[in-house]
Amino acid sequence: MQDTAILVLGEHGPERRERLVTAAAGRPLWFAPHSDPTAGGADFDPAHVRAVLGAGGPAHLDPFPNVDWVHGAAAGVNALLTPEVLERRLTITSAAGNGAVPLAEHALMLMLMLNRDALRWLAAQRERRWERFTHGELAGSTVGIIGLGHSGMDLAAKAKACHMRVVGLARTPRPGGADNVDRIYAVEQLHDLLAESDFVVMTAPYTPSTRGLLGAAEFAAMKPSAFYICFSRGGIADDDALLAALREGIIAGAGLDAHAEEPLPPESPFWDLENVIITPHNGATSPGTGARGFDIMVENLTRYTAGEPLRNVVDQDAGY
Repeated sequence: MQDTAILVLGEHGPERRERLVTAAAGRPLWFAPHSDPTAGGADFDPAHVRAVLGAGGPAHLDPFPNVDWVHGAAAGVNALLTPEVLERRLTITSAAGNGAVPLAEHALMLMLMLNRDALRWLAAQRERRWERFTHGELAGSTVGIIGLGHSGMDLAAKAKACHMRVVGLARTPRPGGADNVDRIYAVEQLHDLLAESDFVVMTAPYTPSTRGLLGAAEFAAMKPSAFYICFSRGGIADDDALLAALREGIIAGAGLDAHAEEPLPPESPFWDLENVIITPHNGATSPGTGARGFDIMVENLTRYTAGEPLRNVVDQDAGY
């Protein structure tokens, strides 16, 4: 049993620790902070650790030569997919889906703010100025969702509730379609999706195949009245192309929660654009995200100790 010990990283209160102990089903369970993964207590032996839960990067795995399963601390596991970690061919799972609800809400908020020019209202409020103007509405417009994962599908449902048309781009074909999505495009049909969308929302993960997916040609394919929303990862859109598209009126504006460089440097030109709303990669920072992520970790630990298939297994070749 000692050779199948489990290490849990992070701060967990008594109630959560009790849930993890129950899920471990009698296997040795150690707790340590992220800052010192080997601080597991007096009887802690790194050689006995077979599973690390809550890992955020390679440093959380390096001390443990016999690990066979790693559960990432977040929905995205880019930091874990280094050549050194990939070479070990571990089973890696993630918290994918934990932030789908708040991220979809965040995208909807940005869509509404851009569509109604909410920054104009906020400026008028600061100046105590009563300014009424004609604005848009979401109903009847089309949202193109790039990536129909957890967040993309939750956004599709919310968009439908706003009487929008929903189209999506999926890497994996879905012969039966998807709930709340009117049409699904293949990757090679990206420009078709862009051309008909009033809002283009990036929910896809950052991988070698999505890096720079949107460049000058892609922004040129969008409507001049369209808005770009990104809450998954920066770098999927080429920053220079996006900046030019925003400055030159090739697209109407953008709502950016994820950025190629984070924190976004004070000297970044994106801060100064009047047609851009910037949030600090904060869209999923809610108590519910943490609670759902912990539930996924407990479920996977229960499955692991029972010898059952794990949830959210990462395709290490695809990158998510």
